[in-house]
Amino acid sequence: SDSGSQKDRVVTEEEWLQKWEMGNIGFHKEKGHPLLKKYLDVLLNGRSGLRIFFPLCGKAVEMKRLADMGHSVVGVEVSEKALKEFFTEHNLPYCEEPVPEISGAKKLQSTSGNISLYCCSIYDLSSSIVGKFDGVWDRGALVAVNPRDRQRYVSLMITLMEKNSSYLLVTVSYDPNKHKGPPFYVPESEIKSLFG
Repeated sequence: SDSGSQKDRVVTEEEWLQKWEMGNIGFHKEKGHPLLKKYLDVLLNGRSGLRIFFPLCGKAVEMKRLADMGHSVVGVEVSEKALKEFFTEHNLPYCEEPVPEISGAKKLQSTSGNISLYCCSIYDLSSSIVGKFDGVWDRGALVAVNPRDRQRYVSLMITLMEKNSSYLLVTVSYDPNKHKGPPFYVPESEIKSLFG
């Protein structure tokens, strides 16, 4: 594969949690991601009241924006700190409840009910727990999952998508022999083979 020396690289859940604890979150975009602004019409496709999924959401500001537009937003993130910061930074009241199907998981939900953020591993989710989605904003998830887990990740994402779902994916392009990642390099050929 042309992912060079990255294919065996593994970043543990603990390492991600540590990034959040240390505030080492250069990947967070405080003003939102310019590509979502640019391609929002493609994601929404003229539809309103959608269910939109944010895999590995961190504290993405777009979750509030899309909820304010009348969409229902669901995110998943291992860092509880990230999720709590999201609600605090947007002055959004929320409640916390356990997720009975997932040991140790929590759901943080805005009291308005249109933002539900799951604190757990993405691989613990299933459509029976979170339902299916009309849109997915994958701005840093596929490039963050360990290369050896990509197939598992994409298979899960496909099960979470409605028939007419839109999937907006951001990747990064660089020489994978010069950077160990994350974000990982995912060549277009691999994206095509993963998503079919």
